[in-house]
Amino acid sequence: MHPLSGRAVATVASVIAVITVSLVVLLWWAGTRGLSGAELVTARFDALRTGLSIGLGAGGLFALFLAWRRQKSTEIGLQQKQEDQAAVARAYALQEHTSAATEHDAAARRITDGYTRAVEQLGSDKAPVRLGGLYALERLAQDHVEQRQTIVNVLCAYLRMPYSLPGAPPGDTADEAQVLLHQQRIQEREVRLAAQSLLREHLRPTFDIFSSEDFEIALLDQPRDAFWADIDINLSGAALINFSLGGCRMRTAGFESATFTGKADLTDATFTGSANFKSAVFAGFADFDRTTFASSTSFESATFKRFVMFWSTVFSGRTTFESATFSGNSDFLEASFAGKVDFSSATFTGDVNFGSAKFNADADFRKATFADEINVEGTTFSDPSSPSLAPLLSPPPSPAATIG
Repeated sequence: MHPLSGRAVATVASVIAVITVSLVVLLWWAGTRGLSGAELVTARFDALRTGLSIGLGAGGLFALFLAWRRQKSTEIGLQQKQEDQAAVARAYALQEHTSAATEHDAAARRITDGYTRAVEQLGSDKAPVRLGGLYALERLAQDHVEQRQTIVNVLCAYLRMPYSLPGAPPGDTADEAQVLLHQQRIQEREVRLAAQSLLREHLRPTFDIFSSEDFEIALLDQPRDAFWADIDINLSGAALINFSLGGCRMRTAGFESATFTGKADLTDATFTGSANFKSAVFAGFADFDRTTFASSTSFESATFKRFVMFWSTVFSGRTTFESATFSGNSDFLEASFAGKVDFSSATFTGDVNFGSAKFNADADFRKATFADEINVEGTTFSDPSSPSLAPLLSPPPSPAATIG
């Protein structure tokens, strides 16, 4: 609504004035015709008052009309201003959205490019380049939480790649190719140890373990930003060297058919999901002291070539050691089995210690064989009279004892 111009207002005012004057003149002459004296004066005053009242009323109406137009114009202007501001806000929001989308796309491209370069480095034939790829992936995972499981998957896939240990150094008569192969295997071992170390460092939530000949102390730290929570690992078939997840916490873990060379340290580890060590081979000392298995656990057909310890280990779900082979001494002192446990067809060549262990559900030792001493002092069973416990509680004489 456009405001009236000054000329239009003046014209309307003039018209009202002319009409008022004309009306006064008309009433003046028409209303006083034939009158005289006091009646004439009164009639003239009445004519003047009536004409002026009509003029003033018309002027007032015009003034009200002007005020209404001004108010309407103000409201329209305010509404237009609000609409303009809303349009500006929408444009700004669109600009921000576009900027955020552009930034997100750029960040995604940077992540993808960094990930691609790091993976390409892992495929290099030079060990230092492969090490650089490992640490580039670590930085990527540290900066981007959503990428951590993917990076762990890559590290595990790398460790699952076929690998043979260096063995003894080549003799003086070895050719250059043999020497080079031995050096490459040594370098690859270092890369693999670095990958294992990265897993351990980022799967340990809040504490370090310090050990000595006489004691072991858990030193509590503040929670570290380096911890990667809720991670699944898959190292099935991997060749692991002096492997350690001591004090680590992870979700599901797959070690099926993995080979542990040297010591396997899983003390104080926590598996919140299932853990699968089926057919795994532990060539050295295997230490599962105080490890917590919160879900199902399988050591089916696993081979323990040397001493294995499950001191105070907690098995919360169904556990199986079916057909497992214990070539050295095995120690389950104060271990706790909350779910059903299966030791059927397991072979124990060395001493066995189940002292103070707790079997809170069915335990199956059918067809299990024991060659040396068995300690079950203080051990509790949910059903001590179960026939499936007979090989453990009344083991048959070993072949060597029978021959003697």
